[in-house]
Amino acid sequence: MKTMADAMVLTVPPDRLRDHNAFLAREWLVTNGLGGYASQSLLCAPTRRYHGLFVPDLPAPWGRTVMMPRFDDEVLVDGEAVLLSGVEFADGRLESNLLSVFDGFSRERHTPIWSIRLKGRRLEKRVIMPYGHNSVYVEYRLLEGDPVGLRLRPFVTFRMLDARLQDAKRPPYPLTVLNGRYDMHLCDGAPSLKLCLRPQGGQFVADYELSTGISYRVDRDRGSEHIESLASPGYFLAELTQDRSVAFVASTEPWELLEFEPEAICEAEAKRVEKLLFQREREQDEDIEAWLTLAADQFVVTPGSRLEEQALARASGNEARTIIAGYHWFTDWGRDTMISLEGLTLCTGRHQEARSILRTFANYVKDGLIPNLFPEGERMGLYHTADATLWYFHAINRYYRVTNDHDTLLTLLPVLRSVLDHHIQGTHFGIGVDAKDGLLRASAEGYQLTWMDALVDGWVVTPRRGKPVEIQALWYNALRCMEEWEVVAAQTSSRWSDLADQVQRSFNEGFWFAAEGYLYDVIDGERGDDTAFRPNQLLSIALPHPVLREDQWRRVVDLTTERLLTPVGLRSLSRDHPDYKPMYFGDLRARDAAYHQGTVWAWLIGPFIDAWLKVYKDKAKGRSMLDGFRSHLLDDGIGTVSEIFDAEPPYHPRGCIAQAWSVAEVLRAYRNTRAEKERA
Repeated sequence: MKTMADAMVLTVPPDRLRDHNAFLAREWLVTNGLGGYASQSLLCAPTRRYHGLFVPDLPAPWGRTVMMPRFDDEVLVDGEAVLLSGVEFADGRLESNLLSVFDGFSRERHTPIWSIRLKGRRLEKRVIMPYGHNSVYVEYRLLEGDPVGLRLRPFVTFRMLDARLQDAKRPPYPLTVLNGRYDMHLCDGAPSLKLCLRPQGGQFVADYELSTGISYRVDRDRGSEHIESLASPGYFLAELTQDRSVAFVASTEPWELLEFEPEAICEAEAKRVEKLLFQREREQDEDIEAWLTLAADQFVVTPGSRLEEQALARASGNEARTIIAGYHWFTDWGRDTMISLEGLTLCTGRHQEARSILRTFANYVKDGLIPNLFPEGERMGLYHTADATLWYFHAINRYYRVTNDHDTLLTLLPVLRSVLDHHIQGTHFGIGVDAKDGLLRASAEGYQLTWMDALVDGWVVTPRRGKPVEIQALWYNALRCMEEWEVVAAQTSSRWSDLADQVQRSFNEGFWFAAEGYLYDVIDGERGDDTAFRPNQLLSIALPHPVLREDQWRRVVDLTTERLLTPVGLRSLSRDHPDYKPMYFGDLRARDAAYHQGTVWAWLIGPFIDAWLKVYKDKAKGRSMLDGFRSHLLDDGIGTVSEIFDAEPPYHPRGCIAQAWSVAEVLRAYRNTRAEKERA
């Protein structure tokens, strides 16, 4: 019987892949549930410093580490070598034969597949990372025609993900050979890189090659360091026949875990995906919701570099889980995790993992704050955030409403009370309650404390110091949640409800910009009240406990629709503002200057749909506002949702090719706009 997982094939139409630039502009991503990944362009050429066929998440102090940025795979037939991958050089040369033999690209579940036709043969190439293992398999299958040869040459390095190219460990790299096992020691103290073919066979030819002048075009276009030299110890030779596939394997796992046949790895992944699709809500029969469910799976991970966190969780009967904010360069961020939790876990039936995430973050609460982020390869978090902890309350609220998990709620309540007490008394970074109005202020020179957090060379682009509008909405929501939870815990104090009442009065008195009929973005700021029209005000309507008076909802929603809505999310600033930037492009300073000054953010479609449905209650119209994301699944990162987009047509995708809160909020918005008959 054909399963749902069998039907999960996403094919890129040929008209979208007309030349090599189209292949280089699109990217594929495979992950392993540990934070590690494999990713390149569709041409199988690295175009970013973050690209690599093998980028595992190693134990601290390394974190995610680029170990194999380039992999040359050639088919040998009739005396000719056909290069199925590619590489671009600083002098403009592009080496690749893929376009001449390319017959299609598809993504089957999580697995990218290239179809190849040449000289009467038909082949498939696919990339798989076994879940929970720091390994990658590049598998080749001959579907039609006579046998062919394979020549597979890995180029290796050892470079932490956020390190400069020039900081990579330099060759030579010692190579140990024993019974078909090839160990390369790239860095003292780090796990060795293991290379082999599966099933066992073929031969390895020791043929050292140093490739210089490799260029990563995305970094070049951003004005960043983009030229690198890479070394290869040699290449593997194998024969490919119709009755037996061949897989190249790279890994940092023990050799005993690398004895599986390629078919067994594919079958295990298919079964895992089938389980993921089965456990989600059964009425999710739309294909895009299924694809977004698979996209969501790539972000929910065991923290691979923080081994002590895993040990602590297991000792207490739990499993450590966190959410990678975005691929390729983001780690786990508190804010992104809590915004994403509902879409990535609750909408996909992964309640146990949601529980683990919430309990994991409780262990990191410090002086009333959860971490803003965990730097790459480090064990301790950074806490400069005014909103992540308030989003934590929202995430717990959504989790409790779905699961009715009293045990987790009661376990977390002492932590949550302490968090509110710290906010009332005042904590780090100038975060604390103003006793005059009950509103929450956040102000620290040199720090970016809200989600609009661009910082370059000490310049905080959107400082928003004072009382930001969404911080008040989240603060009020947290107080009302605590009021409800104290009832669950049989507590009768009116402390939280009294403070919430004060916040609501102060908010509606202070934030309404009567002259234009919308909300100030910040009040009591360094330069007074900020009249910039931004999407942040939507949270005063969209959250479960809206702080804004209901009679003002329609005006805010209508103006947001008119000024900020695009087919792929909301602009971060209205066009009429002098700081508005239509494109996110250029060097780091230029990009950060545009990051929250017009640039479209996909995740904002979630709160927008929430607010819009509260006003208009038209699910069909709400669903139509999501149509742009369906087409986007075939652009940029195939099968996932980008972080940001340009603010003007054609809304070119920018930033991370796969962003957790983008996927989460688009999926949640699809779920919330299903017609009632779909829920029957």
